[in-house]
Amino acid sequence: MNYAAFQKQMNITRKSICREIYSRNRESIRIKKEETVIRNLEKIFSAALKISNQKGFQAMSMRDLSRETGLSTGALYAYFSSKEDLLNMMQHQQRTIVRRILEECATPEAGVAQRLRGVIRTHLYLSEAMQPWFYFSYMEAKNLSKAQRDMAVAGSRIIENVISNIIRDGQESGCFGKHDHLMSASLIKAMLQDWYLNRRKYARRSVSVDKYADFVLAFAMKFLDSGENQPQQADAV
Repeated sequence: MNYAAFQKQMNITRKSICREIYSRNRESIRIKKEETVIRNLEKIFSAALKISNQKGFQAMSMRDLSRETGLSTGALYAYFSSKEDLLNMMQHQQRTIVRRILEECATPEAGVAQRLRGVIRTHLYLSEAMQPWFYFSYMEAKNLSKAQRDMAVAGSRIIENVISNIIRDGQESGCFGKHDHLMSASLIKAMLQDWYLNRRKYARRSVSVDKYADFVLAFAMKFLDSGENQPQQADAV
């Protein structure tokens, strides 16, 4: 599967994301006409992501958001009760989408190598389709309340836990070498994060998400299969 096929299969658009958010927050959103809500949520989240990625969510004022969206501050409060509420809404939605799609692609029926390839490629494609959301969630986690921050930390470990479990299954089946599956998963996760945190670096190098996915997969499979990450015992002196 390449990125174009992923986009066609998953159909992750701003409109589909906003529709999910509306469904989840229907009771708290005071506007009841669905198409109006979805259209304005698109404006609100696009503006919040743009402003936050320029100067940070905490520095963003409601006037900034009103100016960027073209909605009055009173109209904005019909969709969320406070900036913290908006932040929680955005963070929760990103975590929900990641969890759902990763669970769909990591079915135990597939072989471990196929599952690992599927999870790595899916996460990279997902972070490409939702790059501003992934960057925002990473950078703004520190501004959450303690309860929400704990949820964000747990959410950030989803991909690491999924990869770790697959590696451990591969070790038990003899597909992968007996390496530290937790450290291996952390290493792979860092490579996945580098894609959306340093997107401009790869754009300058003309590296596409498909090319990056191929590289990470080749590196990960070689690393897990070769045994080269086994610690070497020092020679006796």
